[in-house]
Formats: sequence, structure tokens, C-alpha cells
Amino acid sequence: MNDKTKEFWENRYSEREYAYGEQPNDFFQNELEKLKPASILLPAEGEGRNAVFASKQAWDVIAFDLSTMAKIKAFSLAKKNEVDISFKVSSVLDFQSDRKFDVIALIYAHFDADIRIKSHQHLINLLKPGGVLIFEAFSKKQLGYKSGGPKDLKMLFSIDEMKSEFSGLTIQYLEELRINQKEGKYHQGKSSVIRMVGKNLT
Repeated sequence: MNDKTKEFWENRYSEREYAYGEQPNDFFQNELEKLKPASILLPAEGEGRNAVFASKQAWDVIAFDLSTMAKIKAFSLAKKNEVDISFKVSSVLDFQSDRKFDVIALIYAHFDADIRIKSHQHLINLLKPGGVLIFEAFSKKQLGYKSGGPKDLKMLFSIDEMKSEFSGLTIQYLEELRINQKEGKYHQGKSSVIRMVGKNLT
């Protein structure tokens, strides 16, 4: 685990307000509502907004984040919404599970460049045959905007990188587009994002 990365997120999630709001990501919500509730894994889940939404829709939710403050905030949000979630404090490569999942959702999970490809492969291995990956994150064009995201080009995504890093999945939808974000304090304004839905047909 990168100590500087952990410190950054502990500080961000120590703020009183929810950094990215209390409502789920729009793309995540729309895609999840197309599916029958089953098991879902939410890596780098932050303060629990997507986990809480999924639980309210009767999904069996397991989430993790490397921040202890994220877990505290997530449980507080779950209590407020009267739902239960399972939330572990773990880095992505340290996360282990004896089960596989029907859905994995990577929502703004920008892993450090030196572990990104390995992290994505690790997570794909936790997807059931027939399982679905829901993905949204900033594209490399996001460096031209001030609406959030990493400032390291290597942590941002391109269409070609998506096809390569998730080559084990059958891509059902993949698009780079500009949106107007309204997600809490740190995702606000015009943004360049990549959205993908992939299925594990192995």
C-alpha cells in the first residue's frame, strides 16, 4: 500500500461533507437498474454512496477502500439509509475473497499507474462467468478540465487502454464522452470520462 496515497484519502474523507456526495453515480445507477439483484463488489468505494444505493436495491454488497475514514463514513451513510453493507479496509491488491461476484463496479477507481494493470486483472479474476463489469472514470482528456480527478496522465484512461486492460471481457459498451458532473465537492463541472460495460464470457 502506498502510504502517501492512503494519507491523501484519509484526509479527504475526514472532511465533514461527503466528498462526492451521498447519491450514486448516474451511470452506475442506470446500469445496475438493468440487472437482477445479486452479488456485487465495489472496489475503491470511498464513502459508500454506490454501495448504499445497491443495498437499497436488494443487492448483496461487499465494498472496500484503503481508507479507514471511508469505512466510517460509509457505515454512517448506510445507517442513515437504513441498510446494511459489508465494507472492508484494504488496498486493491491485498483484497481477497473466497467468492466470486455477479457484478463488479469500478467507479472512479484510479489506481496508481504502477499497479493499475495488475489491479484490474486481479479484480477480473473475481468476476463470475457471465458476470458484468460496470466502469466509469476520467479519460486522459480530463487534464484539460478542472472538475476533478488525478493530475497524472498515467492514471487516466484511453479507449485503447480500456480494450487492452480488459481484454479478458467481452465489451458490450465503451464510450469516451464529455459530461457535466454534479457529484459532491470534488466532481463538479465539465468532465471527460470513459464508460464501459463488459461481460465475462469465460
